[in-house]
Amino acid sequence: MHQSKWIILTIIIACQLIVVLDSSIMVTAIPEIGRSLHMSTTSLTWVQNSYVLAFGGFLLLGARAGDLLGRRRMLAIGIGLFSLTSLLAGIAPNAEFLLISRALQGFAAALATPAALALLSATFVEAKERSRAIAMYSAVSAAGGSIGLIIGGFFTDYISWRLGMFINVPIGIALLYLVQKFIQRTDMRTGRFDLGGALTSVIGMTSLVYGFVQAADQGWDATATWIPLAAGIILLTAFVFIEARAAEPIIPLRLFANRQRSGAYLGRFLMVGGNFSLFFFIPQYLQNALGFSSFEAGLAFLPFTVAQFGMMYLMQGLIRRFGNVKVLLTGLLIAIIGTLWLSRIISVQSHFFPEMFILLAIMGIGAGMVFQPLTAMGLTGVEPQNSGAASGLINVAHQSGASLGLAVLITVFNGSGDTGQPSNLQFAHAISDSMLGSVVFVTAALAVTLLSLLPARRQAGRKQALQVNE
Repeated sequence: MHQSKWIILTIIIACQLIVVLDSSIMVTAIPEIGRSLHMSTTSLTWVQNSYVLAFGGFLLLGARAGDLLGRRRMLAIGIGLFSLTSLLAGIAPNAEFLLISRALQGFAAALATPAALALLSATFVEAKERSRAIAMYSAVSAAGGSIGLIIGGFFTDYISWRLGMFINVPIGIALLYLVQKFIQRTDMRTGRFDLGGALTSVIGMTSLVYGFVQAADQGWDATATWIPLAAGIILLTAFVFIEARAAEPIIPLRLFANRQRSGAYLGRFLMVGGNFSLFFFIPQYLQNALGFSSFEAGLAFLPFTVAQFGMMYLMQGLIRRFGNVKVLLTGLLIAIIGTLWLSRIISVQSHFFPEMFILLAIMGIGAGMVFQPLTAMGLTGVEPQNSGAASGLINVAHQSGASLGLAVLITVFNGSGDTGQPSNLQFAHAISDSMLGSVVFVTAALAVTLLSLLPARRQAGRKQALQVNE
């Protein structure tokens, strides 16, 4: 791989890393943030959701902006805004200021991320180079969450949770310099922004997640629950109708015409919906039930992280030998087994080593086998003019899966007993039930793979057999 390409890949991966880190770097700091900013348990959930929802909701608009205004330009704007809003989040004097800053961080990430992935796709054209680049990108995307837990825990225990935000500023400044120096300017195109589609998608998904959070807080029969849920469903339905009729939609519906791509998007949504909850619930279990510090809770994810990164070096050989679909199926099965087993051993009498240590490593192996095939399948057969929209969809599936999955599993957690001031036993039981909910999500991802990806593979095999016979 040419040196300039390595530099471009380093820029893209570094950009993706800081964006993914910020989805989890606050998790181990949540108890301390609540104390320092006087935030209730319910409001603390929005420290995560405000970032993830804005990130996932505006990704479609960010992808379209990159296509029209130039991907290097949008990457630079996104990184610059991300650095500024990180500074604002770090100096937040109150809860409202923090949540607004986190939402603006998510918006900035939504501008930068699809531009970065589209630049990766355009830079690495040759199949072997692209496969290696996607492998590294996928490993960082998947493992960044657990790295964020470790960094956030260290900062919280030994310095301040605010440093997790401040650290983005010098990194962002360095990335801005490298983008201007090494990434070529991309052409602007004439076209329209599909604001109707963007607004209905953002508000619709936010309403849906808000409804599930309200269900956890006030119950399913509360007006504050079913009104936002109904509004979310109506708005997301309107989004589909708008996209079908828009002259220049932010998401061309023809991207879903390919069975393999559609299965990859939905499979990713479901996998992240189950997997992301680990980064929220397990650190709280370790701190509240087993007495870990914030940093210790972050370090507890090292087996998961090391296993996931280790798979990056094996994936190329596995995919060459077995193909994306078989590797993906195996990874999902391993993730299901690990998560189910973990849900069964969680209690106040549990020991982190060796049981949880081994299971987190197993789950890391499973996750490490899933995301690279899903990324490659999500870009399969995409025309160059739609590469920004396709990359945006990959990240939309990732972020919306994280936000909606966490919102759903919070209702499972609260439904397991009185969690206002739970005993250690009640808390551990609620975490165990939440992990079972994660198993349901990952099992659904496996079902999607079997129903959508395998038929396409058999059809291709039949076509090849016919060609040989002719």
